[in-house]
Amino acid sequence: MSGGREGGCSCGAVRYRLTSEPLFVHCCHCLNCQRQTGSAFVVNLLIEADRVHVEGEPYPVDAPRDDGSMQRIHRCPVCQVAVFSEYGWPELLFVRGGTLDEPSSAEPDVHIFTKSKVPWVELPGDTPAFDVYYDSKSLWPAESLERRDAIVALRAQRGDG
Repeated sequence: MSGGREGGCSCGAVRYRLTSEPLFVHCCHCLNCQRQTGSAFVVNLLIEADRVHVEGEPYPVDAPRDDGSMQRIHRCPVCQVAVFSEYGWPELLFVRGGTLDEPSSAEPDVHIFTKSKVPWVELPGDTPAFDVYYDSKSLWPAESLERRDAIVALRAQRGDG
């Protein structure tokens, strides 16, 4: 694989390359993410599924969330590492920043669900942070909003609204 950010699972059975920059990068401090990762938070790179070139075959696992919805987590079939997730829109993936070959390259654009952040994590003052979620129209760059709107239009065309 060459070009773009690359990453994969621990054993190498699943590898991926992002063919563009992500739409936006979340650092999520919600209790679901804490529980699912066994960590204080998770860094997710939001990107269109067709901009993620995957080698190997991660398998989907539907995990329940506290609000009753389901989150589809795509895991390596060998080492079980969660590589990316989706939240009901298969066109949009949340690539786990910790699976990047260079995880430090995924600096968060926003911190979300800080109401449940562990108290010993200090957030940088120059990154927006929200108790729960935020209005993407006010934070996302124009190009990312256009890309998101293209997904919304495609879903509307197919009747997935």
